[in-house]
Amino acid sequence: MTTLLLNADMGESFGPWVMGLDHEVMPHVDLANIACGFHASDPDVMRRTVRMAKDHDVGIGAHPAYPDLVGFGRRSMACSASEIENLVLYQIGALDGLCRAEGTRVRYVKPHGALYNDMARNPDIFAAVARAVKAFDPALPLMTLATRDTATMREQAERHGITLWFEAFADRAYDGEGRLVARSKPGAVHHDPELIIDQARRIANGQPLTASDGSELVLQADTLCVHGDNEESIAAARRIREMLSALDNAS
Repeated sequence: MTTLLLNADMGESFGPWVMGLDHEVMPHVDLANIACGFHASDPDVMRRTVRMAKDHDVGIGAHPAYPDLVGFGRRSMACSASEIENLVLYQIGALDGLCRAEGTRVRYVKPHGALYNDMARNPDIFAAVARAVKAFDPALPLMTLATRDTATMREQAERHGITLWFEAFADRAYDGEGRLVARSKPGAVHHDPELIIDQARRIANGQPLTASDGSELVLQADTLCVHGDNEESIAAARRIREMLSALDNAS
């Protein structure tokens, strides 16, 4: 990947309950992380979102999670490594089946919520997710958190024979290690559009952010995320798209 791609979590509605602003954000992103039914979504929502992504020429990623609809996948669960491998494989397969029906395919995998964070911290969970990705299609990149030091994660990926895409967040606060500040803490999610845009610009230019402990933090990322359930992020998405396009044209 040579450019910073913009991604967003999508397809997180469930039956009559609507979550996110997918129709508003889809035209401005490169990649759509589509929920696979375990933390949100259902087959109808998944297929509609796949169709919308295809219509806008947006790359589709599987967004698997722990089986936690009530907690929106943001609670860690005591799943064994084999359970995690199988639940990730199951969710990728479900989304890819709907993609095939629409004449497209899953392009990458980005775990959601607690599974995403647990994978970044626990080598056993990372290995389980990596095995699922490799079993489905070893060419699929696995999206993971861009932290201050990514050497260990890169070594793990090489050992398991998969490709990583490192992700940074325009609308989240970071701690000193480059991990996301827990949503339960004040200031964890940015709501000021100007702050979101400034953080996106700094990440794109390789400039330092200010971590929660006051230290400078530089993140080397392949892709930048805005959250579809954060209205302030969506309001900034068009300007972020324009900023990234301008940087692309200047390079």
